[in-house]
Amino acid sequence: MILIVEDDTTIANWLRVFLEEEGFTVEVANDGRTGLNLARSLAPDLIVLDLMLPLLDGMELCRILRRESDVPIIMLTARAGLADRTRGLDTGADDYVVKPFDPEEVVARAKAVLRRVHDKVQQRLSHGRITIDETTRRVTVDEKPVNLSRTLYLLLATFMRHPNQVLTRDQLIALAFDDDFDAYDRSIDNYIFRLRKQIAADGFQPIQTVYGSGYRLVTKDE
Repeated sequence: MILIVEDDTTIANWLRVFLEEEGFTVEVANDGRTGLNLARSLAPDLIVLDLMLPLLDGMELCRILRRESDVPIIMLTARAGLADRTRGLDTGADDYVVKPFDPEEVVARAKAVLRRVHDKVQQRLSHGRITIDETTRRVTVDEKPVNLSRTLYLLLATFMRHPNQVLTRDQLIALAFDDDFDAYDRSIDNYIFRLRKQIAADGFQPIQTVYGSGYRLVTKDE
């Protein structure tokens, strides 16, 4: 869902028509305070935000939204100066469109921003109490960082990509490591023993042994 916060009703309705034609659900607010309330209650996927708004201006609204969430924001403004663009982006906007504009440009930018957000989300895997960021290779358990060696990280990432699936030792070697990795099936047992020790917390242990088959990452109580 896309929230448009724009006091010019002609522009707001114009954008709404074009976005709805592309299949988006759209809500409109005509002042900053209403925009803030709708952003909090509706949790939109994207906000198209005018800079000059009554009751609460776009810059301040952008600052508030950025403190409260990471919702993507495209800022609309008649101010074309570099300083104004820089200020808008520094405030937390993800993109900046100068008036007058073609509504198809805003639609294209909205799609691009949403694609970037989707790709970023796809790079983070979270199951139960474990989260990994595949871009930075950061691992957290209960939001606390866990430092893993490259080998243990690759094993955990493989489990996270195949939750609740039983993986044999041969499958783990094939999925986690490249052809240069010098391992045999029983050496995986040692790596998994070490991995379990490092991600365990308060009796929490999601990697189960499936006797006679292999291992699996359990993401729910069974």
